[in-house]
Amino acid sequence: MESIAPTWLWAFFIISVLVALFIDFVVLKKQGAHEVSVKEALNWSVVWVLLSFAFNGLFWWAVYQDHGMAVANTRSMEFLTGYLIEKSLAVDNIFVFLMIFTYFAVPPAFQKRVLMIGIIGAIVLRTVMILVGSWMISEFHWVLYVFGAFLLLTGIKMWWAAGQEPDLESNPALKLLRRVTPVSKEFDGEKFFTFENGKRVATPLFLVIALVGLTDVIFAVDSIPAIFAITTDPFIVLTSNIFAILGLRAMYFLLAAVAAKFHLLSYGLAVILAFIGTKMLLIDVVKIPVLVSLGVVVGILAITMVASLKTAPKLPARSQG
Repeated sequence: MESIAPTWLWAFFIISVLVALFIDFVVLKKQGAHEVSVKEALNWSVVWVLLSFAFNGLFWWAVYQDHGMAVANTRSMEFLTGYLIEKSLAVDNIFVFLMIFTYFAVPPAFQKRVLMIGIIGAIVLRTVMILVGSWMISEFHWVLYVFGAFLLLTGIKMWWAAGQEPDLESNPALKLLRRVTPVSKEFDGEKFFTFENGKRVATPLFLVIALVGLTDVIFAVDSIPAIFAITTDPFIVLTSNIFAILGLRAMYFLLAAVAAKFHLLSYGLAVILAFIGTKMLLIDVVKIPVLVSLGVVVGILAITMVASLKTAPKLPARSQG
């Protein structure tokens, strides 16, 4: 699992992530349970995006010092493309989070802590899966074809499922959790367990965090193979994934406010997955430049977002009186 990144950049990345999480937890603890405003979510989203771009700039400089400008440009473009793909696929993840929170009627003030724990779990899970995936690809090249076929089929499945209301009540994981763990009828602040009639039982928030964790696993299986179509460098795969995840909490509260306006986005994500899967299947036949991949992803997202805004159902006009 060779990487173009120098050892010191690996260390810098790990320290940066730990510091970012520490700051996020400190801010979260000081603020306490409160509803995140759109302005706050927008500000934090901008901060995470700028940090990601700044890291990519540092990555470009490190590669430039050792390998020259041409290689640095290519590698930094791979990071940017991977970051954008993972950020895009995270949107579908966010819509599922929104469905879970709505189904359980989770108060907005409690959602922040659940998302933070979900992000920690996603970082650990994806790190393990990326390292294992990188090793598998380095040892068995044919795994790329398996990933490609999987992504293509996932894209087709996502297209057919887009626009349909998911039925959380029939979710087998939720049924299993309710069968195994007694659940209270009410929330008890941000606690995952409480006492009811003298017995220790789980709160609805525990079911929420369990389903969020399961969602992380499902979407990691979908999204991680996608970036291997762009690069097999474990450093680029890992860093672009983690930086996309770090801004997930802020992006959730931002998109939750405008989710209905981008109702066609799932179709765009399905096309992106199908494109990436096809690219991976043809990796030994046709070499699609990274810049072209970036352009396709940006173009598909732009088209679906504009189309969503133009076809969004209009809200009834308020009567004047």
